[in-house]
Amino acid sequence: MIYWTGLGLVVAVLAVSYLILRSRWGLALTAIRDNESAAESVGVDNYRTKFLIYFLTAGATGSVGALISMQKLRISPEAAFSVNDWTAFVVFIVVIGGIGRMEGPLIGTIVFFLLRGFLADLGPWYLMLLGAFAIIITLTMPKGIAGWLAERFDLDLFPLRRRVCLPKLKSEDSTHSVAACCRNGS
Repeated sequence: MIYWTGLGLVVAVLAVSYLILRSRWGLALTAIRDNESAAESVGVDNYRTKFLIYFLTAGATGSVGALISMQKLRISPEAAFSVNDWTAFVVFIVVIGGIGRMEGPLIGTIVFFLLRGFLADLGPWYLMLLGAFAIIITLTMPKGIAGWLAERFDLDLFPLRRRVCLPKLKSEDSTHSVAACCRNGS
């Protein structure tokens, strides 16, 4: 029952995050991230926007903490902040999956659990191989696996970027349209 609740929580958090990032609040958050004073000068209420996001994040984090406490049946400070328990693994998951993309942590989690399943019998070599894998991914794919998939196959599971596409106009000296140039990034 806890796992189904966890899956439901993941779907709900992803859905709410996606809807917020694609709304006016998402534009406000992007403006605040880029320049707080400029965002405020165009009418973004920085305090209200940040308060709403912190409130929603605290609720989601509290829900995840409640699920973890139900699974483990006890919580202690050393377990909550243990590097070997989850702290380093969460960083590993996000870095190999892709920072700044919604699908990054999902891909990173799948890769982490697959690697953990295959490498768990290797004893102390398990953590060293995970570290080596993270270094290789970071050096060869700086945007993570999700970023590499998005660039390589033009695959965007959660499209968050806003693109300006012009109406299709035929140029006189070529056969491609302006809208196609906009999609291709040219």
